[in-house]
Amino acid sequence: MSAPSLSTRFTDLVGIKYPIVQTGMGWVSGPALTSATANAGGLGILASATMTYDELEAAIAKTKTLTDKPFGVNLRADATDAPERIDLLIREGVKVASFALAPKAELIAKLKDHGIVVIPSIGAAKHAVKVASWGADAVIVQGGEGGGHTGPVATTLLLPSVVDALGGSDGQTSIPVVAAGGFFDGRGLVAALAYGAEGVAMGTRFLLTSDSAVPDSVKQEYLQRGLSDTVVSTKVDGMPHRVLRTQLVEALESGSGARALVAAARNANEFKQMTGMKWTTMLRDGRTMRKQGERTWQQVIMAGNTPMLLKAGLVEGNTEAGVLASGQVVGMIDDLPSCDELIQSIMTQAHARLATLKNFS
Repeated sequence: MSAPSLSTRFTDLVGIKYPIVQTGMGWVSGPALTSATANAGGLGILASATMTYDELEAAIAKTKTLTDKPFGVNLRADATDAPERIDLLIREGVKVASFALAPKAELIAKLKDHGIVVIPSIGAAKHAVKVASWGADAVIVQGGEGGGHTGPVATTLLLPSVVDALGGSDGQTSIPVVAAGGFFDGRGLVAALAYGAEGVAMGTRFLLTSDSAVPDSVKQEYLQRGLSDTVVSTKVDGMPHRVLRTQLVEALESGSGARALVAAARNANEFKQMTGMKWTTMLRDGRTMRKQGERTWQQVIMAGNTPMLLKAGLVEGNTEAGVLASGQVVGMIDDLPSCDELIQSIMTQAHARLATLKNFS
């Protein structure tokens, strides 16, 4: 028997049973993981930043053969072909478009006009207010515990600051807030709800499921790690990036900046060839990244480094030559359930905790 549903404004908004989101992780969130999450009652999100347009088109089609439930696609708003990808989502009737860098108001309006729910990820209260004013339907708030690109403020402080900024300190926020960074079980879901969020988003926890396509040897590498076995490095792509401590990461942290930049440029060229992107396109994207994210040209060049290093680790299983993005929560995980088993355990525990809390009233 499945756990009872738990309805929030977020679940109603996207049409799911449980307020749980599987984030769009490059090289990890493909059709199998996304559809398994959707079939289990959560919101699965395809990661398209590491896909060509044709690969994304095929991934959406494949996901639709594996589930009839709502799912999302994570997009780069600053990508040169973002308009074409958005048209694809519209044609295919994808339910949710999520963004790491928030799209402009006119792009949000276009998506919403076609019934697509727009959910940017943000790392500061002021950014939540801005995207809400642009028409975003909800926001994902990732605290510093989260894996991949992350900020310096812990979820326990960032989340309430965003809730307050969106008018929810004594009532309901103007748009639903989904909390990310440090979540893995039902206790965390209940805590997020208590702070004013209406769901949780998880990356590392879904990476470590049997439905994830990450090689088993790499999963075992994650399962062996403790709470102190991640580091926020700026040497991977010039931006704060939480990853597992590995020999490669330690070498990057202690090595020459000039040597790292040369290696990054080499990887950026390989990524360009793999995706069919032109240097003019990458430079245009780079200029956009500089304007929106205030990155230096060194950071722009290094940004092309990330996909290849993640691919080496997460797809090819080469942990010596690759980088493994990870949240601190890796130190709390010791099993590889299916997405259905994971979501059921989270919801069963959440309902039990909520029932216990009623005894304190």
